[in-house]
Amino acid sequence: MASFTIGYLVGSLSSTSINRTLSTALIKLAPEELDFTEIPIGNLPLYSPDYDADFPPAGRELKAAIEASDGILFVSPEYNRSIPGALKNAIDWGSRPWGANSFARKPTGIIGASPGGIGTAVMQSSMRSVLSFLDAPQLNSPEAYIQFNADVFTPEGAVTNEGTRAFLAHYMEEYSAFVQRVLAANAPGHIGDPDVT
Repeated sequence: MASFTIGYLVGSLSSTSINRTLSTALIKLAPEELDFTEIPIGNLPLYSPDYDADFPPAGRELKAAIEASDGILFVSPEYNRSIPGALKNAIDWGSRPWGANSFARKPTGIIGASPGGIGTAVMQSSMRSVLSFLDAPQLNSPEAYIQFNADVFTPEGAVTNEGTRAFLAHYMEEYSAFVQRVLAANAPGHIGDPDVT
């Protein structure tokens, strides 16, 4: 069976991040053809165009990790009804300098947990706008707005509620299928590829 490398970014820098717990649960529930590598974002300086001529090591490492991934999964909280600053900063680094967007044509998934009832719906809407501009295909269905409950998610990433576990497993199955569809569509020689006449 083919395997696919998924780079995942956790949008929270908190040492007690519920979204890191969610990411652990997702990895445990994912189909076995997906291999996961975290792409760290906490060591990046604030992006500035002044860096474009000579990226610092952290920026080069981020771009290399994105480019080495078959797909990208964002697991993030919502801060002030939008994208957390650290995650937006990482996206800015990965998309620059102009003409060297590392996210282009990478199949992406967005999911997040919050104690609130709407999960991370507004953050995800903002993310979809950003990723559309970056030409990063997105899994649009199922949508996943997770209300976090400490009784449902253990610190080790186990999910104790059967309904929640089944939903998250289904989400990861759909994400795996989406990654494979996008990669197949982008493969050289595929009908619709710009090099095929």
